[in-house]
Amino acid sequence: MSAQFYTSVITCLIMINVFLGAVSYLILLERKIASWVQNRLGPNRTGPMGLFQPLADGLKFLLKEDYDPLGVDKGLFRLAPVLALVPALIGWAILPLGGYMTWGDSQVLVAGAPINIGVIYILAVGSLAVYGIVLGGYASNNKYTFLGGLRATAQMISYEIPLGLCVLIIILMHGTARADYLVELQANGVWNVFYQPILAMLFFICSLAECNRAPFDLAECEQELVGGFHTEYSSMKLALFFLGEYFHLITSAGILVLLFFGGWDLPFIKEPIIGETAGIGWVLIKMGAFMGKIAVVLALVMVIRWTLPRLRFDQLMKLAWQSLIPLAILMLLETGVIVYLDFGYGWLTVCNVATAALVYFILPYLPSGPAINRKIELTGSRFSPPTEVAAN
Repeated sequence: MSAQFYTSVITCLIMINVFLGAVSYLILLERKIASWVQNRLGPNRTGPMGLFQPLADGLKFLLKEDYDPLGVDKGLFRLAPVLALVPALIGWAILPLGGYMTWGDSQVLVAGAPINIGVIYILAVGSLAVYGIVLGGYASNNKYTFLGGLRATAQMISYEIPLGLCVLIIILMHGTARADYLVELQANGVWNVFYQPILAMLFFICSLAECNRAPFDLAECEQELVGGFHTEYSSMKLALFFLGEYFHLITSAGILVLLFFGGWDLPFIKEPIIGETAGIGWVLIKMGAFMGKIAVVLALVMVIRWTLPRLRFDQLMKLAWQSLIPLAILMLLETGVIVYLDFGYGWLTVCNVATAALVYFILPYLPSGPAINRKIELTGSRFSPPTEVAAN
């Protein structure tokens, strides 16, 4: 067995447990952020500052009654949570969390799966998660869960297109799909977010939709679908869906950091964190930098959930097909021309600014379709001018 094999196995064993613990406390963090946004305290009774609340929630899931409702397809009903969780558990494996390390006479990459296809692996694995949601909605024998599964399917298909185009553009820029090479190319220069800010925004929006996070959580919209695709689930089967959602969040944030924010790179510390192989101490520093950036992205995702209202489903589809996909195709054409003519990455920033200006100026002149969101006149409302009441 090679040194790389042992490094990958050890990394997987350690990081799975780290992420499982992180998922528990991400739920606590989300509840605390919700309370801060809503000007209340949040969980603060179980343990010091509420730090034992995740343990109490886990015990509650374990001890609740686990039942299968009448009329469900028991095989698929029990398989769905597993299919939702497994792609999330293996999706993060290509993230080069700790960079390179010297092991004896070998140079190894601190990652779960240092494979050549790199970020393409994420697209392949991430698209499998929707099968668990669809099966859960279908097997539950409930019209609300079935509608939630259908919504998730349409949403995943729509937002996979601009998400894949974003990844394709980064591969086109750097000529490689290997995750560690993408980090090295940014570490030795400028992070991709400064070259492609619009692309980073597109990827972030698409990742929210792929993870079924607000304002794109139409598959589990409480006001319309009770609980969405997991309405009929309880106990640990429901907990597996939650675990899968938060694992997907971590993976999506990790890919965003990998593609646009330099991975393990720290902007003011270059050697030996960046460049040649180093010892375990520098590996831990790199992992800390990578995980810190992921934590910032996750906090932003949670603030967005408790700040923005949920979109309607027609607005969700319109955003993907009429805005994100054309914009991603335009960015692909611009990047292709600049890379082919070898103009330098600085021109990508110029193209991003020009694209933003173009969209800003032509947007008012584009056909808007039927007036779906027409305002209703209401006397005294700020949307309607005050009307004079004729004197009798």
